[in-house]
Amino acid sequence: MELLHETQSLCPVCLRRLDARYVRRGGDILLERTCPEHGPFAALVWHEAAEDGITPPRFESWSRPKTPSYPREPRTPVRHGCPYDCGLCPAHAQHTCTGLVEVTLRCNMACPICYASAGGAVPDDPPLETLAFQLDSLRRASPGCNIQLSGGEPTLRDDLPAIIRLARERGFGLLQVNSNGLRLGLEAGYARQLREAGLDSVYLQWDSPDAAGCLPLRGAVALPDGLDLPAVKRRAVERCAAAGLGVVLVATVAQGVNDDRLGAMLRLALELGPAVRGLHIQPVARFGRYPGRLEDGPRLTLSHVMAALCRQAPQWLRMEHFHPPGCEHSLCSFSALYAREKGPDGGVMLRWLPDAAQSCCGPAVDRVPPSAAEGARKSRQFVASHWRGEPGPGGSGSRAALADDFSRFLARAGAGQRFTLSCMAFQDALALDVERVRGCCIHVVRPDGRMIPFCLHNLTSTEGRMLYPQRLAGGETHHDAG
Repeated sequence: MELLHETQSLCPVCLRRLDARYVRRGGDILLERTCPEHGPFAALVWHEAAEDGITPPRFESWSRPKTPSYPREPRTPVRHGCPYDCGLCPAHAQHTCTGLVEVTLRCNMACPICYASAGGAVPDDPPLETLAFQLDSLRRASPGCNIQLSGGEPTLRDDLPAIIRLARERGFGLLQVNSNGLRLGLEAGYARQLREAGLDSVYLQWDSPDAAGCLPLRGAVALPDGLDLPAVKRRAVERCAAAGLGVVLVATVAQGVNDDRLGAMLRLALELGPAVRGLHIQPVARFGRYPGRLEDGPRLTLSHVMAALCRQAPQWLRMEHFHPPGCEHSLCSFSALYAREKGPDGGVMLRWLPDAAQSCCGPAVDRVPPSAAEGARKSRQFVASHWRGEPGPGGSGSRAALADDFSRFLARAGAGQRFTLSCMAFQDALALDVERVRGCCIHVVRPDGRMIPFCLHNLTSTEGRMLYPQRLAGGETHHDAG
């Protein structure tokens, strides 16, 4: 055993804050800690062993330090310390890049794995007045940040176009809806309604090109006309493309379920055309609703996903293409940027763009660590440039002016000819690292205007207790730090 780094984590049973450490055991990096009441716990966070000639980066090399950027408008004081004081508190070390607003917890699916535990007996949808207040709170805290309308399934709200207009009127950057795609694929003209209201992009959940790969994660779905889930999602992409919406395919991935389909998902994303701006991968995190116990089952790390991609698409991808983020903590994500080109066989191929080093999402090129504020600014601009659709109502005016080298870099080639490949490793109660939480840039806006880092907003103990409960209602009680 080799001790690598000391931090703090939580007991996944009682959510007590504990001293923790990263250790190397063989080819694995584990986050370990011991609760005086519930005993020792460990979570796999990195895998270094070479397999099939592919060697992941060493844990120590996967780092991009940043100087902190504290909230311009803290909403909560520091009383118990991270992660119990979120709002954000004055000690949070990163600005908001993406603000999430949950518009409903209703859903037209019943996925066995759901971070929001959507569907079933859920609270009433927040009214437009509450959503307007949340959007105003977000605008004051982080003007011009990107925004994602989420749930539940946002398209179950018939007033979703009105919600989109509320957000567009407030001058946010990228305006995106997180959707399973059922209504978009089944209702003709719906994608165009959302585009005309001012929507830029759809964050489309799609786990596998084939129905068999979707079933374990999504369960059986009753669909009309003999359609299966991939067919409906394909139709959703086609209708979004026709409406001028950008689409990002989002694959939740579990080891032994669909991790062998990552290369196929990448080829599918390219086959669907330039309206699909990228493929985003999310290893399963155990919060909300999930089968089994929190401690059970293998864990996919960022390095596992990178290696799987290189094995399954070796004609395009290399390990050196992937780099840590310039905004959030290094262990939270990776990304790579490519150009779409016509291959020798007439199909679409990818060419790596090494000059992505100039972007927020590229490898560090400066000796002095960049500020977290600058990382947040570049991250917002990069994502907005690459994930939105064609210029349209409300969208064209929000493109950043070419005021600096970074803006000019983004403008040198059309976003439709570029493709982003990325992965986000969310933290459940077994994997939570307080240092990572303090560097989070994806914040969920609560009905009372507080903002909670995404992983803490969804964090669930082994007994199903949430660290921050009553997600669609104000005035919730907080966990006692003990």
